[in-house]
Amino acid sequence: MVTPAAAAPLSKGQIFLRRLSSFLMLWTVILGALFSGNRVISDGVFLLIMVVLAALGLAEFYRLVEARGLACFRNCGIAGGVLLMVGTFLNLEGWVGMSNSPARVNDFETSFLILFVLGLCLRQFVSRVNDAGIAAISTTLFGLMYVPWLLNFIQKINFFPHVQGHFYLLYFVLITKFSDTGAYVVGSLIGRHKMIPRISPGKTWEGFGGAIVVSMIASIVFVHLAAAQMPAMNWVHAAILGAILSSAAVVGDLIESLFKREARVKDSGHIFPGIGGILDLLDSLLFNAPLMYIYLRHVLKTY
Repeated sequence: MVTPAAAAPLSKGQIFLRRLSSFLMLWTVILGALFSGNRVISDGVFLLIMVVLAALGLAEFYRLVEARGLACFRNCGIAGGVLLMVGTFLNLEGWVGMSNSPARVNDFETSFLILFVLGLCLRQFVSRVNDAGIAAISTTLFGLMYVPWLLNFIQKINFFPHVQGHFYLLYFVLITKFSDTGAYVVGSLIGRHKMIPRISPGKTWEGFGGAIVVSMIASIVFVHLAAAQMPAMNWVHAAILGAILSSAAVVGDLIESLFKREARVKDSGHIFPGIGGILDLLDSLLFNAPLMYIYLRHVLKTY
C-alpha cells in the first residue's frame, strides 16, 4: 500500500496571498452591503458579519487561553461578546438610547462592562470545579475587551454622526491592508534586521518601515480621490493617520503572535485551511479601529 505524500507546506508568500484574498473577500461583502443603498441590507449584513466575527474570534481566543493551561468562562464570554456587539449597534442606530451621540454609546459600553464583570463574579460563585477564579474572570474579561470591544469601534466609525462613515471605514480598512502589504513586500525584498524574533521571526525593521511608507502614500492618494466625501481630511491628516494606522497594524499583528507563541500554536484557528483563523485575519485591525475612532472624534472633531 502506497502512503500518499504529505502536502508541501505553504510558503510565506502563499500564506500572505491567501490571507489577503480571504480578507478582501470578507470586506468586499461588508463594504458592498454598506454601499448598496438599501438600509435593510446594509445594516443587516453589517451586523450579522460583525457578530459572527466577534463570536468566532472570541472562541479562538479562549481556545488559546485553554491551550496555555489557563481557566476561562468560554460560554459566558462569547454570549457577552454577542450582546455587546448587538447592544452597541442598537444604540448607534438610535433604537435604544439616543442616536447621534458617541458619548451615549460609550456610556452604554462602560455600563455593560461593569455588569459583565459582576456577572463573571457571580458565575464563579456557582462554579463547583473551578478554583482559579481570578484567572478565569481575568482571561474572560480580557477576551471580551480584545475582540468584540475593539471590533465595536468599527461600528462606531461606520455610524459616526455628521460624516459619511462608510468612506472612513473603507479608508481605515484599505490603509491597514496596505500596511500589511508594504511590510511583507519590503521585508521580503530587503528585510535583514529582526524586530522581535522571539515573538515573530519573520518581522523586520525594514518591513516595518515599508509598512509606514506604503500606508502614508496610500492614505494621501485615497484622501485626495475621496476629498468630497471626507471634507475634514487633508494631506497632513492623511500622512499622520497613515503612519499611525500602519504602526498600530504591526503592533496588533505582534500581539496576536505573542498569544499564539505562548499557547504553542501556529494559527489561532483552522477556519481557513493553510491560513489560520479569524484572529489571524483581524489582528492588524483590532487596535487600528479605536485609534481611527479617536482621531475622527478628537482630532478631526467632526462631531
